[in-house]
Amino acid sequence: MHITNHFETPIWVEDKPEFIKSLNKASNKYITDARKREKEYIKQNGDFGKSYHSTPLTTDNDFLDFRNYIGQKSWEYLDHQGYDMSQYTTMFSEMWVQEFAKKGGGHHSAHIHWNQHVSGFYFLKCSDKTSYPIFHEPKTGARCTKLKMKPDLKGVWAGHEQFHLKPKPGTLIIFPGYLEHEYAVDFGIEPFRFIHWNIQAVPKDMAKDGN
Repeated sequence: MHITNHFETPIWVEDKPEFIKSLNKASNKYITDARKREKEYIKQNGDFGKSYHSTPLTTDNDFLDFRNYIGQKSWEYLDHQGYDMSQYTTMFSEMWVQEFAKKGGGHHSAHIHWNQHVSGFYFLKCSDKTSYPIFHEPKTGARCTKLKMKPDLKGVWAGHEQFHLKPKPGTLIIFPGYLEHEYAVDFGIEPFRFIHWNIQAVPKDMAKDGN
């Protein structure tokens, strides 16, 4: 029997260690500022379970080379799926860096990014002892007809409902904004810091007009 696969969900993963040093240095001030903004809360409640978010990174020149690289990769990602990218350019909706609490408990519940063509992560500080992203089956109909999986399967199979991706420093992940994802609870054993972004493909005429 001839088997064809349709309606696949592409997740691109790349090892890109050359940005680690410069982006960790550039992001330090943002994490420090984020902790200062939460100073009173931490004083009263501690920082267990906290996730510290930076202000936007979309205009900081220290991140310019990285943004240019991500913008180009996102264009290629969409082009690879068959979209006519000769008509579009990629633009950042947002970009931020975040770090989970040193005492552990940091996590993110399952969510998607509405109206975003491309989302992504770049990991600056992590290990096999820290949190990691979990991606969920995007086809709701498939979840309604779930069957038990074979107990000894290795790798990723079409019937799996989740995909756990364990990063290392320098891991770059690009995925569609519609793909539901979450972050496993972090135990605070080692630092966990990453950059997150959303990108839209905008018609070139609109981009020229500045809209």
